[in-house]
Amino acid sequence: MATDHIRYDVLTSEAMRGVLRRVLTDAAEQGLPGEHHFFITFLSKADGVKISSRLLAQYPEEMTIILQHQFWDLTVSEDHFEVGLSFGGVPERLVVPFNAIKSFFDPSVQFGLQFEPADTATAKAAEPSAAPAPEALAVPQASAPPAETEDKPKPGAGAEVVRLDRFRKK
Repeated sequence: MATDHIRYDVLTSEAMRGVLRRVLTDAAEQGLPGEHHFFITFLSKADGVKISSRLLAQYPEEMTIILQHQFWDLTVSEDHFEVGLSFGGVPERLVVPFNAIKSFFDPSVQFGLQFEPADTATAKAAEPSAAPAPEALAVPQASAPPAETEDKPKPGAGAEVVRLDRFRKK
């Protein structure tokens, strides 16, 4: 299997975390628009996470917070966000690095992102790449009506996988 020297997995993860950072920055500056609210799941013991020992005892592996009506002092930096929330009537200040986040979901528009926490991603980076073969990749396409062609496949006939090597000059 070929080695991914470009590290598309890392680039994609950084881009998705950039979306999350931007959304939280906008919410910190302008509040949550409309019905938007966020479910954020993160690893409780990841490097840089700061939560009280009470919350850590309650959520020893991971924790999901909801930013909707009752949160305060949301601040966002390049590598983490901080927010005030109340748990059982007790106000808490949480510090969550973006690298600790496992998922982000905005149920008002059914939008979600899933992340591989940085600790796991770093461990996998040391392993040989196990990326799927190009034939197995699914790329979302904009929906459009199927084009009418005269070369319609016969029912039950499968598509032929053609490798680019077939067309390369040797």
